[in-house]
Amino acid sequence: MSTSTAQPSTAQISPAQTSAAQPSTAQISPAQTSAAQPSTAQTSAGPTSAAQTAAPGLSRERADLRQALAKHRYFLRHTVRGLTDEQAARRTTPSQLCLGGLIKHVAGIEQGWLDFAVGGAAAMEANAVTPETWTAQFAMTGDDTLAGLLERYEQVAARTDGLVASLPDLDQAHPLPSAPWFEPGASWSVRRVLLHVIAETAQHAGHADIIREALDGSRSMG
Repeated sequence: MSTSTAQPSTAQISPAQTSAAQPSTAQISPAQTSAAQPSTAQTSAGPTSAAQTAAPGLSRERADLRQALAKHRYFLRHTVRGLTDEQAARRTTPSQLCLGGLIKHVAGIEQGWLDFAVGGAAAMEANAVTPETWTAQFAMTGDDTLAGLLERYEQVAARTDGLVASLPDLDQAHPLPSAPWFEPGASWSVRRVLLHVIAETAQHAGHADIIREALDGSRSMG
């Protein structure tokens, strides 16, 4: 997990920028968890199987990539099971991370990198976060609801799964956006982008598990 607090460029996200900005001093104990009724937001019934991620004509590599990403998406979504919007927005550690914010952030990460896989840096930067919106992507703001954030994440995931199946060549590469955290002149293939999204999702699923356990003692596993 990066500890960098530098402001992001117009590029959607860097591999080093997977943690939130400056920590808050707010520390919430499990005893302070709201007893309000849980949200109607639903998570998946379980990790997606190989049969569910396979499709006629889909290569073994593409099916493996889709299955690996689906598994980590499931664990992230499973962490928010039964929560109210208030609980999903609550910070339980010194960081600015909350469970709803993590769902929002990871959906944005996946969408941005798949934009890059399809159209390169220009497509990615068209919907990139700005220094002004950087912190907001880790929080539930405005009209955000947990159900709405999960619905958007499902839509992003469906688009990604379709692109994994339909993009003509996983070796197709684009130059990375200009940013201090990228090697100058480097390019990433579609395959490399998907591996990065899998790693980001897995990392943030771990963050979510810590936040949920501090919230009410629940864990994704064990």
